[in-house]
Amino acid sequence: MVLPRGTAQVSVKQNGYDVYQTTVPPGPFTIDDINSAANGGDLQVTIKEADGSIQTLYVPYSSVPVLQRAGYTRYALAMGEYRSGNNLQSSPKFVQGSLMHGLEGNWTPYGGMQIAEDYQAFNLGIGKDLGLFGAFSFDITQANTTLADGTRHSGQSIKSVYSKSFYQTGTNIQVAGYRYSTQGFYNLSDSAYSRMSGYTVKPPTGDSNEQTQFIDYFNLFYSKRGQEQISISQQLGNYGTTFFSASRQSYWNTSRSDQQISFGLNVPFGDITTSLNYSYSNNIWQNDRDHLLAFTLNVPFSHWMRTDSQSAFRNSNASYSMSNDLKGGMTNLSGVYGTLLPDNNLNYSVQVGNTHGGNTSSGTSGYSSLNYRGAYGNTNVGYSRSGDSSQIYYGMSGGIIAHADGITFGQPLGDTMVLVKAPGADNVKIENQTGIHTDWRGYAILPFATEYRENRVALNANSLADNIELDETVVTVIPTHGAIARATFNAQIGGKVLMTLKYGNKSVPFGAIVTHGENKNGSIVAENGQVYLTGLPQSGKLQVSWGKDKNSNCIVEYKLPEVSPGTLLNQQTAICR
Repeated sequence: MVLPRGTAQVSVKQNGYDVYQTTVPPGPFTIDDINSAANGGDLQVTIKEADGSIQTLYVPYSSVPVLQRAGYTRYALAMGEYRSGNNLQSSPKFVQGSLMHGLEGNWTPYGGMQIAEDYQAFNLGIGKDLGLFGAFSFDITQANTTLADGTRHSGQSIKSVYSKSFYQTGTNIQVAGYRYSTQGFYNLSDSAYSRMSGYTVKPPTGDSNEQTQFIDYFNLFYSKRGQEQISISQQLGNYGTTFFSASRQSYWNTSRSDQQISFGLNVPFGDITTSLNYSYSNNIWQNDRDHLLAFTLNVPFSHWMRTDSQSAFRNSNASYSMSNDLKGGMTNLSGVYGTLLPDNNLNYSVQVGNTHGGNTSSGTSGYSSLNYRGAYGNTNVGYSRSGDSSQIYYGMSGGIIAHADGITFGQPLGDTMVLVKAPGADNVKIENQTGIHTDWRGYAILPFATEYRENRVALNANSLADNIELDETVVTVIPTHGAIARATFNAQIGGKVLMTLKYGNKSVPFGAIVTHGENKNGSIVAENGQVYLTGLPQSGKLQVSWGKDKNSNCIVEYKLPEVSPGTLLNQQTAICR
């Protein structure tokens, strides 16, 4: 594990592709919103400091994503050009596809292919839901590769993944073993290199004092041989959580291997949280071994507030973190962070810190940022200063769905999502969704949804305009993987009136049905001829019926009075003829 010494740009690659990029303040950071590739693949995390220095670590990642319900088929096909951003790699055109099908007995066979001019790979595998015993998958990949020196290689890779959660004890175990059983196995990224070994060199900026930066060392003479990894997390009830993970990557033609170990403990004291973490990493291409011991403390401002406080800072926190590389280098950081606005969709952070000792550059640093999550996308802006350097950064991100009714903008999209359709109900908040509300047409995007499970979509009735009424405020959808489910709401737009209906010298009978316009659902007359109606135009006709003969039907001609803004309900008496 490595920590940024100042404000840093963090980029994440998986299978050679950029999958995530963000800017983080100094000290420990967490990334919890990566949409990683469905077929797994370790994550390469690159931390670029404000002074231009670069740190790289590899995070083992595996999952059992192949399981499909019986009778369901999932497929994907893509064509494109490989662009890694690495100046030592070409941009070959390629095509790739995958196919999965659920069988009875919780079995899922799957396969895929990836084809380029110098690379052809084919994959077959099987996944199994073991019920109480967890889930596993097993597959084999055959790859044929032409490398930069013109040599051709053929090899196989065998992969197995097992995962199990013990809900009763709060234990989650994931064990994954990769075995590159032959020396000739390579991936598409390897085939794109223009030479057999070397470093990616960071282009100089023109500063005469700047040292050359070497990143992403590769050596195709040492192909990957085998990898083992294990990850365990344990809930400790009111005492917090603990975790442990370890991985080892071996290579052909050398006895050395990459090793990573990390473990930690998170302990709450009421609403105060603390964590203690240790990590160790050793890369065969680096002579130095990295150790890191880190401690963090978070205290919410609400700790000093009444439970009914309406302070704008009730969702703010004070933080402190300390990290030591066990070589004399120490970093201390303190600051405040939290959320603002009624919907808590404006995140802010302010931090100051200092670094001293060891091989690190001593000095102070400062950092501030704002991140806004809106209905049409996200924006962020920040400023940092470390030593004699400073930087300003900003960014925007979002998603677009084109559908039968038009185009809807939203926050960055996940694999499975929900399109809310409530025509005419504009600017209505979605419950349990940060910063999301319907647009001017009544549409909104929920960027994430749980596949094969009931997803409750609810509109906040308190945010409706005075002249809008919903037939129902909650809709349940069950999307499949990768689907865009539609949650449709019917909005009645118009006046709201409590009308007392008279027929002759009497009230319209109890139970009579009142309809208007295209609304055929009708409203039921209560005692004393009273009926509650919504979505009425300023004037019009109502059809009233309580039987089949002509004396059991009548028509009401009405005209609603002009009302002042904020009046929620009209009341009037009308004659039915």
